[in-house]
Amino acid sequence: MENSIEKEQEQKDKIKLLSNELKKVQKNLVEQFYTDPLTRLPNLYRLRHDLEEINNFTLIIANIDNFKLLNDFYGFVVGDFILESFAKTLKVELQDVAVYRIAGDEFAILVPERMSFYLLKNYLIHLSKQLTHLKYAYAQTEIYVDCTLSSSASFTNDDIFSKVSMALKYAKKEQLKFWIYEDTMNFSQEYENNLKYATKVRKAIVDYSGIVPYFQPIIDNETNEIIKFEALSRLIDEEGVIHSPHNFIPVAKMIKVYDKITMTIIDKSFKVFETHPFDFSINLSFEDIINQEIYDFIIRKLRDSNMGHRVTFELLESEKVNDFNKVMHFFNEIKRYGAKVAIDDFGSGFSNFSYITKLNPDFLKIDGSLIKDIDQDKNAQIIVETIVNFSKKLGIQTVAEFVHSSTVLSTVKQLGIDYSQGYYIDMPSPQIVM
Repeated sequence: MENSIEKEQEQKDKIKLLSNELKKVQKNLVEQFYTDPLTRLPNLYRLRHDLEEINNFTLIIANIDNFKLLNDFYGFVVGDFILESFAKTLKVELQDVAVYRIAGDEFAILVPERMSFYLLKNYLIHLSKQLTHLKYAYAQTEIYVDCTLSSSASFTNDDIFSKVSMALKYAKKEQLKFWIYEDTMNFSQEYENNLKYATKVRKAIVDYSGIVPYFQPIIDNETNEIIKFEALSRLIDEEGVIHSPHNFIPVAKMIKVYDKITMTIIDKSFKVFETHPFDFSINLSFEDIINQEIYDFIIRKLRDSNMGHRVTFELLESEKVNDFNKVMHFFNEIKRYGAKVAIDDFGSGFSNFSYITKLNPDFLKIDGSLIKDIDQDKNAQIIVETIVNFSKKLGIQTVAEFVHSSTVLSTVKQLGIDYSQGYYIDMPSPQIVM
């Protein structure tokens, strides 16, 4: 009987021990779920949980400035060191409030009281001074870190993350130390409009018919005859409204569908000129050139169409080119199929004559900023004359953009520019207009 009781007690002890162990495991799992593994700070899940537990609070976001640049320059090991160091700084400087890491380079500060606008403003002024020009030493290298702060003084804490995020975006855009969201601001309306426009852009791009090329003629300045057309991208939405690339291209890049625009314009332009005898040109950015999918698509088009000798690819001169070897390789490859190369907007971006000798283009398109007032602007005439003389010596033909009047066209011809395009000659059109 005693043995039976002892065994039963032993069994109960084992169950109790296992139960305690299970509780510890559960507690550890919960802690891991709510803890950022790098900084050991509470994470976004913990913040969301804590916000549900309290009614009155002020949420502040601290975002490390230029973290991607720091991470790319020093490497991810140093990047992690910066994040850990910044987290320690926050914990030391803000011992009376809760600190969280909620994203890669973004931290949250939760103050357990609702601050008025002016009290919050003073708090952020003081905090920004504490978190300015922070110095961290890694392997005898001194790294300086700054951050941008944002918060909300809204009447309610509804959509608090959206409000604080909009304030942070505004502060970053305007290069401010901090910004506070207020209900009187139209951030939310602007944010909603941007979302709607991004949706419209995405839908138009996914729907193959939403992106279309418009064609603007280019004339020979000696004969005044149209000799080629430039394909320009346009977006037509569901209501039939036509959008300029200046509006939809930045959005397309932001939502990662820009490459679809380039390939659509190339594909549709090639199809149009299968039935028209003119040469044509298509704009490319440096981003297009280094995109392997676009590169392969262009090579296939040139190989399969037998139209390579009729197409010119225009590299936007205002684009930031990081690797001229890649550009030269692309130019050399497309020239194998007879395609020509133009530098677009010359005079607006990296206008360095040594680059032109390296890239060896067939055409230089002189930027409209130099052409638009060239009939009256003597300095512009001198600059353009220098470009033309330089180009002629290298065997490069020149094109004047933004020719909008007869006097501008007359001056362009006098300066020896080979070709012209602009509204005086004709507007861009979805059809080939002769």
